[in-house]
Amino acid sequence: MPAALPLPLSTPSRNLVRLTFVRGITWTGFLAAILIGIELLGFQLEVPAVIAVITCMALINVATWWRLGRPRAVTHNEYLVHLLADVAGLTLLFYFTGGSTNPFITYYLVPVTIAAATLPWRHAWAIAGTAMGAYTFLMAFYQPVPQLGQGHATGPLNLHVLGMWLNFGLSAGLVTFFIYKMAHALRSRDQALSHTRESALRNEQVLAVATQAAGTAHELGTPLSTMAVLLSEMREEARGNPPLEKDLELLRQQVDICKSRLRHLVASADRRRLAEPQILDAERWLAEVIQRWLVLRPDVGYRLEVAEHRGRPWLAVDPTLDQALTNLLNNAADANPDDIAIRLDWSADDVIIDIRDHGPGVALSIADQLGETFVSTKSKGMGIGLFLTHATINRFGGGVSLYNHPEGGTLTEVTLPQRAPTE
Repeated sequence: MPAALPLPLSTPSRNLVRLTFVRGITWTGFLAAILIGIELLGFQLEVPAVIAVITCMALINVATWWRLGRPRAVTHNEYLVHLLADVAGLTLLFYFTGGSTNPFITYYLVPVTIAAATLPWRHAWAIAGTAMGAYTFLMAFYQPVPQLGQGHATGPLNLHVLGMWLNFGLSAGLVTFFIYKMAHALRSRDQALSHTRESALRNEQVLAVATQAAGTAHELGTPLSTMAVLLSEMREEARGNPPLEKDLELLRQQVDICKSRLRHLVASADRRRLAEPQILDAERWLAEVIQRWLVLRPDVGYRLEVAEHRGRPWLAVDPTLDQALTNLLNNAADANPDDIAIRLDWSADDVIIDIRDHGPGVALSIADQLGETFVSTKSKGMGIGLFLTHATINRFGGGVSLYNHPEGGTLTEVTLPQRAPTE
């Protein structure tokens, strides 16, 4: 049996991989600089303490590599903890190597920049505030290194160090603000492009289905006409045989129904192209759709619950939305026709229709694909119905979500934008 493919890394997981590389390079460089300072420049340092700090950071990096091998995704909070650990490690190292007089003190800007580019707003400012607090602490508390001191102090506070502190505070604030804004804009643009590509792909698939349906409807006209002619001839030949005449009459009626359905399909498609959606009371519209559905599925049992709110819910609807909701109701009935729970709720902006069945639920392996492509939960299904349902509801500005209910079965949530009623 082939080995399972590894799960794709989430964005925070990829960022943590990069942070691990940066951490390894950075602390290797710090170790080299300290060795040079001790051996060549005669720095007087607490070597055991400095080596202990570097060793701790190396152990954190090793633990991070081990953690990245686990299947659990990295969250923003976990990534924040890693950056806070880096700030803490830098603070301890700078404390033992001259504090604010250490020329590498501005390295604090690296975790600040990384946080601004990769983390949410509050997390980014938390790193910036922590780095600024650590820098401020190191201005007063540190173990001095004579070779790094400034010889032109004009008072209790070295003006050069004070200027470096002010520069760092300004730089950290500007980096956090502008890099976060730029990164957020890039993420928003990428998300919008992704939605646009998905919408274009969905529209191409819908167009392909519509084209195929139109061609099939046209092609069916000829065999249905041929069947009608043959049935008329067979009925003439079967005169005097009442049971056979009855069966042939039934077949002729079914053929006529198929032909009328095809004519209705073409006519309604033309009307839908030209007609504007109607603004209807959502509760009344939903009740009418359910009643038409019950004619097709008299075997189902259902209960309708309407939330109690002030005001009325209004929707923009057309026949395609009726069909989309009917498809979802049919899916629930196919899963289990007993005790289908339908609930109508609304807010100032949205109308929400929940449909819950008591069937086997949705397999997690295909849950994310339902509605995005032709994937079906039925043994003989092609997935076209649910795909077209998603496309129709998305065209109205809404969405469809499917969940496995905690008490069993599937919960289908339809969200549609509420529209102001026409006068």
